[in-house]
Amino acid sequence: MSIVVGGILICLIVLCIRLHNEKAKLQQKINLFKPMIETTEGIRDMLYYCEVYPKLKYLYLSPSIDSNLGPNSLEKHLNNPDKIFDIVHPDDHDILRKKQLGTLNFDKPITVRFKNHLGEYIWFEEYATPVYKDGKVMAVQGVYRNVHSQYILQEQLEYKSTHDGLTGLYNREYFQLKKKEFNEIAIPISVIVADLDDLKEINDEYGHQMGDRLIIAAADCLKKFADEEMIVARVGGDEFIVLMPHKDNFEVEQYIENVCSKMREFSNTLPFSPIHISIGYEYSPSSYGVMRQLLNKADQKMYKNKKMKKVLI
Repeated sequence: MSIVVGGILICLIVLCIRLHNEKAKLQQKINLFKPMIETTEGIRDMLYYCEVYPKLKYLYLSPSIDSNLGPNSLEKHLNNPDKIFDIVHPDDHDILRKKQLGTLNFDKPITVRFKNHLGEYIWFEEYATPVYKDGKVMAVQGVYRNVHSQYILQEQLEYKSTHDGLTGLYNREYFQLKKKEFNEIAIPISVIVADLDDLKEINDEYGHQMGDRLIIAAADCLKKFADEEMIVARVGGDEFIVLMPHKDNFEVEQYIENVCSKMREFSNTLPFSPIHISIGYEYSPSSYGVMRQLLNKADQKMYKNKKMKKVLI
């Protein structure tokens, strides 16, 4: 009997020693992390230390999460660490999952979007470091920095670099870029060239504000019937080009008819005779190496269309 009791006591002593050692190791981790906590406590960066195995568990999460993502965010995430997967942008979900599994590249900054209490997605840049034990990622520590304003500014600059300021269509530079891309692949494509008629006369008689109104209306008509694949660009004062990949002749002609019909509707609101838009297009079953020829042929057809209308008048 005494041998059994002794064995139990020995087991209990060993268990207590192990628990003590694990607690000491945990405290060491927190102590190592503490200087970072103290230096970032007063700023908006979100600092964390989170165990990822066997399940998510925050050992530390900075209160600044409330100022970034909304009131009570700290309490909600501490109580439910998996909540982060509910607020991450769907396109960034895999980033978090790879980080949890330890398969993410931790050598470079990570960019993710989290939804705040207003339902808005905010951009964050993260610097994360995995914590290993026996070659397995057991935890991740890192800092999230709010970089939303920088990303918005970057998006605005990128938009301005590719879009026309008056109409919101793509600009000539972007069109040239896409023309080059299509010229190097083989897909069915149509090129449409469109030009407003008699814009100079209208500018001279009614002023450039009226001319701008017509340009914007033509752009709206061209954009209204375009799908996501199509590239609609303003390449000159009243000159437009539309690139239509993966469309047949019927779809192209239907698009042109819709645009012309909408322009006729708009013309009825003008204080002068109807404004017309001249259009020409060229189709090829393969875009490879022929984009310049397609553009030239479409341009010639557009001018032919314009001359025919003048003869009829």
